[in-house]
Amino acid sequence: MKPRVMIVEDEEALTTLLRYNLEAEGYDVDTVARGDEAEIRLRESPPDLLLLDWMLPGVSGIEICRRLRTRRETELLPVIMLTARGEEGERIRGLATGADDYVVKPFSVPELLARVRALLRRVKPEHVSRTLKAGDIELDRENRRVRRHAREVHLGPTEFRLLEFLMQSAGRVFTREQLLDGVWGRDVYVDERTVDVHVGRLRKAINRGRKPDPIRTVRGAGYSFDETFARQQ
Repeated sequence: MKPRVMIVEDEEALTTLLRYNLEAEGYDVDTVARGDEAEIRLRESPPDLLLLDWMLPGVSGIEICRRLRTRRETELLPVIMLTARGEEGERIRGLATGADDYVVKPFSVPELLARVRALLRRVKPEHVSRTLKAGDIELDRENRRVRRHAREVHLGPTEFRLLEFLMQSAGRVFTREQLLDGVWGRDVYVDERTVDVHVGRLRKAINRGRKPDPIRTVRGAGYSFDETFARQQ
């Protein structure tokens, strides 16, 4: 069963971005824009992890977090607080109220996804896959290593994140813009053609010895990890 993440955030553009990237990582995602509505949803069906904005209409995120910790069924629910409040005193207040982690806006989406994985791995390890496998390619998320046909493949950090992002959504076609958001983060300003350069480096590293290429170029659209690759091996 996929881990379920609830996003409680009243900024629609940020909610859309987070939902897209979390679903690309393989999570089921629920979204709520108001604090009072979130309280009802959390009582009805608690998620596996909560991304909670501090400032919300209805009921504040900090108050929701406080109330969650007073109820037995949600006292251990993993909570990551999202906020524009970056002062040390505010971070301490958020953590003291019961948040497990605290992320200040604007933030890197890849970093947030890494925090989600790390928190789930700690509290619900059964929900986080440490290894991605397709055909003769094996990607070890924990040790940041890649093997193909038992041979170590040496990748730079960007190529590793790119391969991981594509493998976890095999068959899905990503535009260059989507890959920039998912791999580099929305706050990094680089040209879209940078994606082509790193895809080229990734292909060169994993396809040595004329091995079949698992990365598919979709003309006029972008790139995907070929979902038929595993069946071809």
